Amino acid sequence: MAVDTIFARASGAGKAGVAVYRLSGPDAHKIFNKLVGKRINNREAAYVAVRDPGDGSVIDRGQIIDKGLAILFEGPKSFTGEDVAELSLHGARAVEEALYDALTRLGARPAEAGEFTLRALKNGKLDLAQVEALADLIDSETTLQRKQALGQLDGRLSEVAEGWRKEILSVLAPLEADIDFPDEGDVPAAVAARAGPAIAALKTSLTTFLNQSISARKIREGVSIAIIGPPNAGKSSLINALAGSDVAIVSDIAGTTRDIVETRLDLGVVATIADTAGLRGMASDAIEEEGVKRARAKAKEADIRVLVIDGSETVSCETLLSGLTENVPRETLDLLQPGDIIVWNKSDRVSGGLSLDTKHSPYTELAISAKTGAGMAALLHALTDKAAEGAKTDGPALTRARHIAAVEEALAALTRAEAKIASAPELAAEDARLAARALGKITGAVGVEDVLGEIFSSFCIGK
Repeated sequence: MAVDTIFARASGAGKAGVAVYRLSGPDAHKIFNKLVGKRINNREAAYVAVRDPGDGSVIDRGQIIDKGLAILFEGPKSFTGEDVAELSLHGARAVEEALYDALTRLGARPAEAGEFTLRALKNGKLDLAQVEALADLIDSETTLQRKQALGQLDGRLSEVAEGWRKEILSVLAPLEADIDFPDEGDVPAAVAARAGPAIAALKTSLTTFLNQSISARKIREGVSIAIIGPPNAGKSSLINALAGSDVAIVSDIAGTTRDIVETRLDLGVVATIADTAGLRGMASDAIEEEGVKRARAKAKEADIRVLVIDGSETVSCETLLSGLTENVPRETLDLLQPGDIIVWNKSDRVSGGLSLDTKHSPYTELAISAKTGAGMAALLHALTDKAAEGAKTDGPALTRARHIAAVEEALAALTRAEAKIASAPELAAEDARLAARALGKITGAVGVEDVLGEIFSSFCIGK
């Protein structure tokens, strides 16, 4: 089947000082030569004038579209594994339209979303785990996300997954021996002695790696923080102060916040902070009641909860947690977990400020004023510490649900194989093969077509 030559803008959309346009496919260099009217050396940047090749009329022929830098990459030593040409021109709409028109008339077609990367995958320049890492790198918002994605793109996870697969294949050798020589009485015992410990060790390795995946997924997906508390405690003022903008409506009227308002912050780890409806014993209407219901659900699923209390009431934490405070229902307190944060807001209304006794509290307690900013630095520091707990970038990791499912599938198959080694080595061998196949899904060694649609749906045009 003939392969088309494709093109797209590889840099961000919109007006820009410089935009990068990429051309890839069997005719990429031929089309490029027609645009610039000369050949340039492979992998050497050259200043060129890009001309419209014309459609036969004297007026159009040779008209300059733009001038800029160009570089050629000969396949297979290119990103896609094909011949590639890249043009750095001015990021103007008129330039882009004229260039696209010329490229189309020369036989190229616009690339689909993620098509350059898909070709890199099919041509063996990247495996499936590296493709996912590239998508994560493009979407990275924090330093930790960037570092983790770069490590995966370098092939760290791919190397580990392939190492596991090779270990399983080495286990298959003695199992196959028992199948090939069933009449030799000492073979089953020897097989069990060799393959059994190897499978047990591999299961331990996979289980350890699986347990460590929580940290890696926290870096990639971020953490969720729910701001909860009674009406008029200052929850909306707090989220506005954290976000540095008015993302939530602030009012002295109880029940103003009816639905969940979210904003994202870089706390080392990406954090989604949700302002929720005020939690009180009796809602004023059905809409507020639904808001309270959603607030409780958001608090239960969040990684961190921040309970905001009106500190101007000077209620002690001991009184609060004993349930003796009228405006903080017991159901609200029951949402808290050890390590969560209690914020005593409106400290500016207390003469001399708030003094907290936190020696015996299972929570982090802070006195702040969302209005004046007092104590906000300490709150941000506490949130950053809690968001980063367990977040590490040391070594490869299972960053996606697909990776975890593959390892769990392999573990289940190895457990079955372990139980059948002595009695049914042929069945144990089949389960070992299934385990190897499951791990092959991580890099796309097997089953690649099943997940391409899901993975490439997140890619942009030009990548």
